[in-house]
Amino acid sequence: MKKWLSLLLVLCLLASMNVVLAEEAPTEIAAAAAEEEPLSITRHSAEIDGQTINYTATTGRLSVMVNDSLCEMFFTAYTMDGVEDVTQRPVTFAFNGGPGSASLWLHLGMLGPRRVDVNEDGEPTQLPVRLVDNPCSILDMTDLVFIDPVGTGYSRPVEGVDPVVFYTYEDDIDSVGEFIRLYTTRNGRWGSPKYVAGESYGTTRAVGVSSYLSQRYGMGLNGVMLISCVNDFSLLMESSELSDDLTYALYLPTYAAIARYHGVLDEAYQSMPLEDFLDEVRDFAGGEYQAALFKGARLTEAELDDVAGKVAAYIGYSKEDVKQSNLRIYIDDFCSCLLKAQKLMVGRLDGRFTGPITAGNLGSGEADPSDAVISDAFGTAINQYIDGELDYHTNLIYECMSIDVISNWKYDLDNATLDQKTIINSLMSRNRSLKLWVLCGYYDLATPFFPAEYTYDHIFLKPEARENLSFTYYPSGHMIYMHQPSLEQFRRDAEAWYKGK
Repeated sequence: MKKWLSLLLVLCLLASMNVVLAEEAPTEIAAAAAEEEPLSITRHSAEIDGQTINYTATTGRLSVMVNDSLCEMFFTAYTMDGVEDVTQRPVTFAFNGGPGSASLWLHLGMLGPRRVDVNEDGEPTQLPVRLVDNPCSILDMTDLVFIDPVGTGYSRPVEGVDPVVFYTYEDDIDSVGEFIRLYTTRNGRWGSPKYVAGESYGTTRAVGVSSYLSQRYGMGLNGVMLISCVNDFSLLMESSELSDDLTYALYLPTYAAIARYHGVLDEAYQSMPLEDFLDEVRDFAGGEYQAALFKGARLTEAELDDVAGKVAAYIGYSKEDVKQSNLRIYIDDFCSCLLKAQKLMVGRLDGRFTGPITAGNLGSGEADPSDAVISDAFGTAINQYIDGELDYHTNLIYECMSIDVISNWKYDLDNATLDQKTIINSLMSRNRSLKLWVLCGYYDLATPFFPAEYTYDHIFLKPEARENLSFTYYPSGHMIYMHQPSLEQFRRDAEAWYKGK
């Protein structure tokens, strides 16, 4: 009898936390769910947009069940003090990408009330870094919840659960979606306007989570913020062998923007306004250049010479180098060759940054000069911030970029390439209130702006749904907030977006 009473007590506790367990779930998993660690709650103030904002920070881990596997997901939530009716107050759930990245970049770089102190070009002012108030935070517009997916930050499966069960496209969406449902329920936010914000692969997750929340729980969102987005992976240039001709055309405007930034083009192009210059390159890339790539070996020598000359003029190459590559400029070659006369290479994440030419993989960051600038600074900052200001203490390692997730990640798409155009069409067609905002950095070679435009140009929305789609552009890279003028522009754009203008 006592055993049955004990079991009943455990199940009641689980129900009160809105965690669903399968009937056959092991008792040790049920016990772990019932013994969540206490959350750390601290109160602060910050100067945001010229005014003092008082807010409460809540930090810790929630137990989340996905397909009979239990995990503890770490989060940091900011709620503005003095709000009488939270149903009138928006809440935004934010995460980064990877897959394998924790949410520290958006948290301490762009959206949160505190920020890593960097100069105008995104370089830390000192090491170890210091944290300052973020005047461009959006906390005055919306409450914020930063989520670390399983395997990143302090988020972990419970003991005895294999972490790889969470490292797939679908299971990642399920776990983050379940966290959002659980947080929304516990904090009485079902009546609040709800938004999701993701960066990089986080934009892929954001679309998937939005669809999951709608279909599984009937939770319609008000908006989705896609920062440096990728929603069709067939358009990414992963290797010179796998890239198709369309990809080379779509990357050309970003090559041109970076070449212009470094001042290697003829004066006629250097003196043009950036947007006018890129419009010209877009027209060429989608027209004459793409047609030439399509013809391949059927190009006459005169045609090849003409197109190669135009490509070279746009991206700071010699015509002979363009011809030697058969008009197809691979991303790693561009980064290594653009400034080779100066013995420098440009960054993949942010083409504004330069460093010595180094052997290694640009995609992994090991040879990317733009990655080296920020990684150590943010890793130090998030550890000192959580332990110090947020008063959350643990012996776990904060996984900024989890090697375990990266090495074990699976998409499980039956050998298909991940393409979310149909999902986005369905989302925006069903939910007429859903606003979708795509934010692009001109100097981003990780998720360039022209492939994002191509993706949404090929989502055939009804006119009323397309009115809810907006694009903004910033003279920065993949992490648009690592450029102070771009961060300030984002703040102005966000205010208009949240107000529905």
